[in-house]
Amino acid sequence: MKLDKFDRAILAELQGNARITVTELASKVGLSKTPCQIRMRRLEEQGYILSYNAHINQAKLGCNYIAFVQVTMNDTSSEALRAFNEGVRKSSVIEQCHMIAGNFDYLLKVRTTDMESYRRVLGEEISSLPHVKQTSTFVVMEAVKDSLD
Repeated sequence: MKLDKFDRAILAELQGNARITVTELASKVGLSKTPCQIRMRRLEEQGYILSYNAHINQAKLGCNYIAFVQVTMNDTSSEALRAFNEGVRKSSVIEQCHMIAGNFDYLLKVRTTDMESYRRVLGEEISSLPHVKQTSTFVVMEAVKDSLD
């Protein structure tokens, strides 16, 4: 389905504030309430809107230590990748995981409380994921831009 300017405007507004009322949203995108609500429902049903989430201040929770981890696999067969992906999905500290076309296989974004807890996660959790051959860690010094902010 092609998205028109109203659909794109709805998505942009919801991305900035998922708690906006339908009435406010309709006003911002130039529609009345009912057509706006119908479009939202259609965008949800067609998979453009996956969920509505709260953006949590991780620093207030003490989880402001961020590291990116390059992972190189010792096996890249479909079965090995599936096993690795399944292990990553079970982790509570791996925020993001992306398969990469390049000199390594995956890039992970990991969030912990401090270096000590990160070292434990790396040694006990990430390195023990199926088919991990090697890892390299890059510690975040400052988040300059976060698309959720």
